[in-house]
Amino acid sequence: MATFDDFLKLDIRVGTIVEANIFEKAKRPAYQLKVDFGDEIGIKKSSAQITEKYKCEDLIGKQVLAVINFPPRQIANFMSEVLVLGTYSDGGVVLIVPDKDVKNGDQLG
Repeated sequence: MATFDDFLKLDIRVGTIVEANIFEKAKRPAYQLKVDFGDEIGIKKSSAQITEKYKCEDLIGKQVLAVINFPPRQIANFMSEVLVLGTYSDGGVVLIVPDKDVKNGDQLG
């Protein structure tokens, strides 16, 4: 079992997707995302297997939640810096998003 202290170690923030491209070298269908987490954190890259429910053009401007303090992970020729959060749902991954517009960099608390 994870403890509450384990949960508190995760830095989960809101960011806005500013760029989304097909990740052609990924083993499984994915997008390369650039997510803006505000002035303090900046723009971070993420590989996201969300192609079943989303098109690149629909992702631009969408706010998402992401873990920003995992170590970067090399995926093919791409360094993924953050883990965008979603649920494994029927028909593909569904992104976890705030239900109101909030400031980039806001922390889950």
